[in-house]
Amino acid sequence: MSKEKMQLAREIITSYQGPKLRIMEVCGTHTHEIFRLGLRKLLPEQIDLISGPGCPVCVTQVGFIDEAIMLALEHHVTICTFGDLVRVPGTKMSLADARAKGGNIKVVYSPLDAVDYALEHPEEQVAFLAVGFETTTPAACMTVDRAKAEGITNFSLLTANKTMPRAYEALKNSADVFLYPGHVNAITGTQLCEELAENGISGVVTGFTPMELMTAMAVAIKKSQEGKPFFVNAYPRVVTREGSREAQNLVAKVMEPCDTEWRGLGIIPGSGLKLREEYADWDARLKFKLPKVTGKGNPACRCGDILQGKCKSTDCPLFGKACTPEHPVGACMVSNEGACSAYYQYGMD
Repeated sequence: MSKEKMQLAREIITSYQGPKLRIMEVCGTHTHEIFRLGLRKLLPEQIDLISGPGCPVCVTQVGFIDEAIMLALEHHVTICTFGDLVRVPGTKMSLADARAKGGNIKVVYSPLDAVDYALEHPEEQVAFLAVGFETTTPAACMTVDRAKAEGITNFSLLTANKTMPRAYEALKNSADVFLYPGHVNAITGTQLCEELAENGISGVVTGFTPMELMTAMAVAIKKSQEGKPFFVNAYPRVVTREGSREAQNLVAKVMEPCDTEWRGLGIIPGSGLKLREEYADWDARLKFKLPKVTGKGNPACRCGDILQGKCKSTDCPLFGKACTPEHPVGACMVSNEGACSAYYQYGMD
């Protein structure tokens, strides 16, 4: 049966002869899987598959990296972070460069590892770099909730957490259909997507297997021909309408919405999350009295345009020349989920 479904989805995709259709995948894992599986090669010329702002490292603003470097070099804070962030360029340097200058930069595999490190090293101030969307934010919230409960005073968060719905609204003119990331909607549920459809934004939630991705693209094509906004949950084995109430309640307890900057998209009102006043003692910006930082990226890098779907990675003059995975200029080349990394790895024009 799965082979028959796969064949049907393939026929729907390859036989499409309708008007131009822009489908934006907003998950970095989707970007890489679509490349790896060769799905782009199936698309007729009328379908434009665009890589959007679904890579958390890629959309993290330059100023956030500058803040982390300031904590490490000026305040001598031990920085705990996921590995992808270490090589993302700030205005003048990356965290890797800061480490070379004496900064204590630790790569961890879970936010809770950072709390454990703080407990084991009470003589150090420790800050975890909290980036990401609804999928990873609950784990960051667990760290400060635990720190508060256990009285761990040498731990804090530097936050750049973001939520996706406002980004879809900001990008509504960049795509006709969004492929929504299944792991995000496993947390949030589908009610927000239904509301987006009511406001004219179409989308399909999908998983990550070949069958799931091809089915989602086929559904997007068929529904688009009906000529009205729509939402379809094509990942029902994982995503429910309610989502994870436990995760949602934890985030609501610890964080509250705020305006935040997205690389390439500017400031999107209400699309960020910051610690609530009850957790102010664990807010690195407040704890170390960081000044407002406005970062400045390399003006030749087109990462911002790529994240908005305005151009492809290969349109950037730095791609594959000055900017490679070994010597990245922009965040989209650094991250394992970045569009430029995918284009470079799979050699697609």
